[in-house]
Amino acid sequence: MGFENPMPVQEKVIPHLLHEDSDVIALAQTGTGKTAAFGLPVLQRINAEDHTPQALIIAPTRELCLQIAGDLADYSKYIDDVRVQPVYGGSSIESQIRSLKKGVQIIVATPGRLIDLINRGVARLEHVHTVILDEADEMLNMGFLDSINEILEYVPENRKMLLFSATMPQEIARIAKKYMHSPVEYVVGTRNEGAANVRHIYYLVNARDKYLALKRIADDNPEVYAIVFCRTRRETQEVADQLIRDGYNADALHGDLSQQQRDIVMKKFHDRVITMLVATDVAARGIDVDDLTHVINFGLPEDVAVYTHRSGRTGRAGKTGTSIAIIHTREKGRLKEIERIIGKKFERKEVPTPTHIIEKQLYFLADRIERVEVDDAAMDKYTPGVIKKLGWLSSEDLIKRVLSLEFKRLLDYYKDAPTIDVIDEKPAKDKSKKEKGDRTPQDKDRRTADKGMERIYVNVGKRDGFYAGNLIELLNRNIEGARVDVGRIDLMPAYTLFDVKKRDARKVVGAFKGADFMGKRLYSEVAEPEKDYARVSNRRSREASEDEPFGVFKRKKGKKGARR
Repeated sequence: MGFENPMPVQEKVIPHLLHEDSDVIALAQTGTGKTAAFGLPVLQRINAEDHTPQALIIAPTRELCLQIAGDLADYSKYIDDVRVQPVYGGSSIESQIRSLKKGVQIIVATPGRLIDLINRGVARLEHVHTVILDEADEMLNMGFLDSINEILEYVPENRKMLLFSATMPQEIARIAKKYMHSPVEYVVGTRNEGAANVRHIYYLVNARDKYLALKRIADDNPEVYAIVFCRTRRETQEVADQLIRDGYNADALHGDLSQQQRDIVMKKFHDRVITMLVATDVAARGIDVDDLTHVINFGLPEDVAVYTHRSGRTGRAGKTGTSIAIIHTREKGRLKEIERIIGKKFERKEVPTPTHIIEKQLYFLADRIERVEVDDAAMDKYTPGVIKKLGWLSSEDLIKRVLSLEFKRLLDYYKDAPTIDVIDEKPAKDKSKKEKGDRTPQDKDRRTADKGMERIYVNVGKRDGFYAGNLIELLNRNIEGARVDVGRIDLMPAYTLFDVKKRDARKVVGAFKGADFMGKRLYSEVAEPEKDYARVSNRRSREASEDEPFGVFKRKKGKKGARR
């Protein structure tokens, strides 16, 4: 698997688990090799001829559960008849029950689903000799303390127990005291310390300029592969929507998404179709990506341990990474507190200037052109015609035209763009202006478009799991020819309003005719300023009335005229 030398946590934990009877508390960051540290010795101690559960690994999230199970399956490739079963919510419990009944030696579980299987009498833990709590502090943050206590009541008293955590809050110490036998503590680094290979940077801007700073950071790093952490689900979705609308390969991951939607987003992120994943802390638990270039904090978390977890997602497996915080003046005190606890100094940087960004992008393109592999055989039949067409251009003219073609949008966007860094004194607050995050429902529900644009209504909204990414995907799928530019998007519970250029409005309305989203038939029209779309959409959802002039929803009659 490419392992050459053990990582520090592996050097300490593996010999102990193989040869010592006492329990283990290991404090180590995400990405330091913890799975192999407990996985290899656990596999060594499994009796393959006994098909009852012998080891139990508890993880906070579905993603981490699947990651651990996949790693153990890889480690046990040459151990015949050893079966590892992940059990977690959001997937068919019947298939997991069938797998457990066939016999497994190792169960990797999220707490809620495991308790369900215990109560059904399917997950029997009386022969378990090893219990592992991975990312224990995150399980506490997610409210699993009672569940962990309940699960441990079903495990034999004389089992070996391992507790892995990035930080050591008091609740972890209480679990150790109650359930562990003379635990030996191994600390990789120091308690609550940030990852050693991570550089910590912050940008100080006005609150209203945070999104502009985020875009400049992304533009200044052409090969960015990052998680952008937000504090709330709403902020997460709004930031992702803005990035998508502005042409970035981004998407959101938060608790309002269905499991299917989460899986689709994560697959695109793993495949690098998405290069910026905007996520809440809870939704990002267990994301297994080793090559993140950046972790970007769209504001600082309240809990220092949360920042430690965030920053630990980059700089993994011996690689370097950068943790960026975009903060406003009121967050400077919290920044100092984080510095004190993690023992790292944040580096103040100026937000990249337009000149620097364009220069960086130009050199990045030049580097790509220089390194591209040319298939001479495939290109030979096309090259003479192109040379004949462009032969009158000098080398310098040709380069300028290629660069202008590639960077016209960037040059137009950053033309006369201002500096957005905050001078250290606190800026006066202009109460006459509302920030984007302060928009009222009435603001979002407006029917008038921006200048040169037309406002479009479509009959799906957040309640249907419909977000900006879905809108852009529908437009790309249903409209042929030139790409339609989308302006402001306002997502309401039962419907969506968005702006397109006036010349594209009829084309968009026509493209949605007969289309569907997740089984729901779509209807779209140019928004009428006086029309109450909230009332229309809600009534349509309740009654599928044929009285409205939509023409796509028809009431179906069953026996005795009942509506089906």
